Amino acid sequence: MHEQLGIGYDIVREIILPDDPGALQAELIDLSDSGAAVLILTSGGTGLSSRDRTPQATAAVLDYEVPGIAEAIRAASVPIVRTAMLSRAIAGVRHRTLIVNLPGSPKAVAESLGVILPVLPHALELLADRVTDGTAGH
Repeated sequence: MHEQLGIGYDIVREIILPDDPGALQAELIDLSDSGAAVLILTSGGTGLSSRDRTPQATAAVLDYEVPGIAEAIRAASVPIVRTAMLSRAIAGVRHRTLIVNLPGSPKAVAESLGVILPVLPHALELLADRVTDGTAGH
């Protein structure tokens, strides 16, 4: 069953994983390669702790990174909480699926979504090859 987020997107799968990069990689591969999701948001595991392995697990399955997304989140977050600069979160694409690492705190997730939600429709249209007006890099 899909859960409506209230922002025009449905949740197709929600799962809590152990601190195991292999489990996360398998989940990211399954969701993106099956076409089950055009957007995957992870939460947590982006700090400096030895258990924080989400960025490495994500990077290992990406076709390419989209650094501006994580940079924008960090830039908006540092004025709110200085330790946001310690985030190693990344974003990128596997096949036609955008994958974005978000912080672990629910408050920080909400703030991060506030940063990226305005550009998500355009990003997802680009990945679906539905943009033809030359605004791909703008």
